[in-house]
Amino acid sequence: MIIASWNVNSIKARLPRVTEWLSDFRPDVVMLQELKCIDENFPYMEIEDLGYNVAVHGQKSYNGVAILSKYPIEDVMIGLPGDHSDEQARYIEATINRVRVGGLYLPNGNPLPGPKFEYKLGWMDRLIERARTLLAQEEIFILGGDYNCCPRDEDCYDPLRFSGDALTQPETRARYYTLLNLGLTDALRQFFPSGHNYTYWDYQAGAWAKDNGLRIDHLLLSPQAADRLKKCDIDRAPRGREKASDHTPIWCELDV
Repeated sequence: MIIASWNVNSIKARLPRVTEWLSDFRPDVVMLQELKCIDENFPYMEIEDLGYNVAVHGQKSYNGVAILSKYPIEDVMIGLPGDHSDEQARYIEATINRVRVGGLYLPNGNPLPGPKFEYKLGWMDRLIERARTLLAQEEIFILGGDYNCCPRDEDCYDPLRFSGDALTQPETRARYYTLLNLGLTDALRQFFPSGHNYTYWDYQAGAWAKDNGLRIDHLLLSPQAADRLKKCDIDRAPRGREKASDHTPIWCELDV
């Protein structure tokens, strides 16, 4: 089963690229982030026509996450537990073909210091607690999406330039590694232990042409999922196309 994650940076603006990629790559499950639309405005018909079931947690103009699946989508959970006052659409979870899938769009956190950075850290703490709960159930699960975190300096094309950015702060990285230390596996690093494996390139200053990127989209696997991991890679092709998202898909293959 091929499971992918992609921050599309507006499903409306990127719909031709999304349907094109779904038709060409044909993943079984896709976690989408930054839909920038409410549930009612999601292009269900266009996606369903390609053979996908859809679960959406949308928000007007900002955020928004979805899960697409060629299999039935069961036991959908909307929102990350731990803060009933949080109205931002950043998390969706469901069971697909005996795999629990959590799609997330972690807060950016800039500027810092300030409330946006504190919200980011609090959100990560809640994600850690959700991971603990899922681990206790000993399920096959994957937490995938835009983590807005460069785990190491090599995950950023210019660490010095980003030294004051929320994506590289020690507090951000510490929480990411707390997730790994719980027993989760960074799928990409199982196949590419080091190096520049970027998933995001800014629209400004020719970043794509210069390969000035960041690795901020990740697939974290439970031990039961990691045991079934066959492949993981980044598909750079969508980023080079016309009217592309600034992110590109990351995917893994599980033997389920």
